Amino acid sequence: MIDLKMLTENPDLYRASQRARGADESLIDQLIEADAARRETIATFERLRAEQNAFSKKVGQAKGEERAALLAEVKELAASVKSAQAEADAAAAASVALQRSIPNLIIDGIPAGGEDDFTVIKHVGTPRDFKAEGFEPLDHLQIAEKLDAIDMERGAKVSGSRFYFLKGIGARLEIAMMNMALDVAMDHGFTPMITPTLVRPETMQGTGFDVEHDDEIYKLERDDLYLVGTSEVALAGYHANEIMDLSEGPLRYAGWSSCYRREAGSAGKDTRGIIRVHQFNKLEMFIYTSVENAEAEHEKLLAMEEDMLGRMELAYRVIDTAAGDLGMSAARKFDCEAWVPTQETFRELTSTSNCTTFQARRLNIREREIVDGKPGKTRAVATLNGTLATTRWIVAILETHQNEDGTVNVPKALQPYLGGLEVLK
Repeated sequence: MIDLKMLTENPDLYRASQRARGADESLIDQLIEADAARRETIATFERLRAEQNAFSKKVGQAKGEERAALLAEVKELAASVKSAQAEADAAAAASVALQRSIPNLIIDGIPAGGEDDFTVIKHVGTPRDFKAEGFEPLDHLQIAEKLDAIDMERGAKVSGSRFYFLKGIGARLEIAMMNMALDVAMDHGFTPMITPTLVRPETMQGTGFDVEHDDEIYKLERDDLYLVGTSEVALAGYHANEIMDLSEGPLRYAGWSSCYRREAGSAGKDTRGIIRVHQFNKLEMFIYTSVENAEAEHEKLLAMEEDMLGRMELAYRVIDTAAGDLGMSAARKFDCEAWVPTQETFRELTSTSNCTTFQARRLNIREREIVDGKPGKTRAVATLNGTLATTRWIVAILETHQNEDGTVNVPKALQPYLGGLEVLK
């Protein structure tokens, strides 16, 4: 949730953010008006309640006819107080609803525009030239079927389209990759977490997902629970309604979970193989830190993701995502996109987002400031997230490291996690 005080003091900043996102600028003025109405109705309610309290004292001291007259006035005043309270509650609800509808304030300097308006920060590595090597690369599913590593047909038989079985070396490859990512995370001070994959509506909404209108989210109507698309959701809710102690630095968690997405808006797109599927596994990093440290922590998350891509010996690029392609919670997002040979393009494998104080405000997560060595007021913390490994990585690994005979070379860093295996046959 955005900082209402900051918005009322700097409305042009938020208008510019909305403009860069391609979002509705008029929401800013609507919220300012709604907040003014909220404050006005609260003032009216408090004034009438003070009058009611004063009259109650008079009634207690009055006698006879005077008391009867005052009781009539008190009754009338009580009705006014009740009405004023209802108006104040309605105005507050309207203000909060508007506040929740406005996405996070973007960080100054990120590109404006939509999905195609990103800025390429850098390229790392050189894509393999299969033509120079004298053979046509197979796509990841063709390779996986030769290795008996992925079974899409039986996945569809059991669960429907876009489900699959990872089998044999396919299952081992994912587990090896996830274990390597977990070791990397722990080396950087992250606490391993296996998180719930079902969460309450307030947790999903608090993280910034629109449970009413997001067709990508699976909902269990009977239980009023949601299947998460990332362990970020559970990790964001982990410290909800708490005052955190960040005096010794950020708190870092690495959540290992299955994830679920309906992929409702991608019909006919990437339906082959495991690029866009309904269920996958992921190791997600999540950080709670002070506002001042957030951008530095964001750079660290990106460096860790690049380290993992380097260990997998993949050619990739890093992009600064355009404002209009950010999720509601993100103030800035970097994507790492690996080269996929058969598609002859870069595809997103991982991303990392700085959500500043947006999620913490929605989930009421604060820290206490220390002023001159003494506890001061509380303030919202900053949250960040980033993916260190996920099922989709198998696509780039298989295609990049394939051989003409259908075997696949295992990246050296991954070999110890596969018992020293050097080639998948």
